[in-house]
Amino acid sequence: MTNPTELRRQLAAAVPADDPAWRTALETVPRELFVGTALFRFDGRRWTPLHRARTEPGEWLSLVYQDTTWVTQVDGTAASDTTGPVTGRPTSSSTLPSLIVRMLDLARINEGDKVLEIGTGTGYSTAILCSRIDDKNVYSIEYDPGLAATAAEHIHAAGYHPTLITGDGLTGHKDGAEYDHIVATCAVRHIPPAWRHQVRDGGTITTTISGWMPASGLVRLTVHDDGTATGRFHTDQISYMLARPHERPPRPTFHQHPGHIRPTGVNPALLEDWTGQFLAQLAAPSAELMTTGNGVILVDVATGSQAWTEPAGKGWTVHQHGPLSLWDQVEDALTIWQHEGSPTLSGFGMTVEQDGTQRVWIGSPDGPAWDLPV
Repeated sequence: MTNPTELRRQLAAAVPADDPAWRTALETVPRELFVGTALFRFDGRRWTPLHRARTEPGEWLSLVYQDTTWVTQVDGTAASDTTGPVTGRPTSSSTLPSLIVRMLDLARINEGDKVLEIGTGTGYSTAILCSRIDDKNVYSIEYDPGLAATAAEHIHAAGYHPTLITGDGLTGHKDGAEYDHIVATCAVRHIPPAWRHQVRDGGTITTTISGWMPASGLVRLTVHDDGTATGRFHTDQISYMLARPHERPPRPTFHQHPGHIRPTGVNPALLEDWTGQFLAQLAAPSAELMTTGNGVILVDVATGSQAWTEPAGKGWTVHQHGPLSLWDQVEDALTIWQHEGSPTLSGFGMTVEQDGTQRVWIGSPDGPAWDLPV
């Protein structure tokens, strides 16, 4: 099909939303304008660029209007500037429309609200916001100057004129404060202080808390008049790219050490569970997770500590080496989680204190808790 209007209608009809105004926004905003002239497709090993000029128009529009995240930049290189397959990590994308709607819906944005979006990216989500509320109330900040310039062109071409800022989204945008809502289209390891200070009392911060494993949880926090912020996580299994200043440093070279050996108290397969992996990240926040056919490997980026598991009879053993006993930390968290009934992420919440201390808890604020790295 080559009719983008009909494709937008079909996309909007398939996307769930509590507020139907978000579906109307999907019907209005031309996503093909924001994807640009090329995108990357991943084959499990490499990213291959697909260029609009070399693709049949119907096929291109069909791809654009899939409810899919299309990566548009890898390690800072745009798909439009690439002629062949590349390897690396995605650094910008056009997020799947249903996730954009879910985030904005969860934030409970209404007409007349002032919103700061962290991460303009391609500008598509910014345009969705502008379509729903007056664009004079939309502020969006992008870290990458090249992306910011391209997004501005696309947003203006679509007929919207929000306030666009190039800079570090983790510092927010003080000149536009106070905001009713902050919504982040990137993940963070902790809530930046500026966000809390730039939201009005009773306003909200909607973001994903993630890390270096990388597991993530979607949370909506309410900012209170005493300077604290609290909220609960939601069951959505979503992930965003980490904000660039929160990305991990280079991983130390991994060489398997025998270390100290003991039987495990929990099955390493728990780390294949979304919530189990999120808990492991809370317990060992500077570690990365790798999986093998025989178990899991944890490597601490900060200290080089490692833990790796292997089958042993009907159970498992763990080898731990380095100053941190990574598996002990993870096993303790998983054991507590099981003791609490193994709730999904909706059983978790988060508190940000006045002094900036941040913790994720199970059940209630006085339940088992883990501090976030700040």
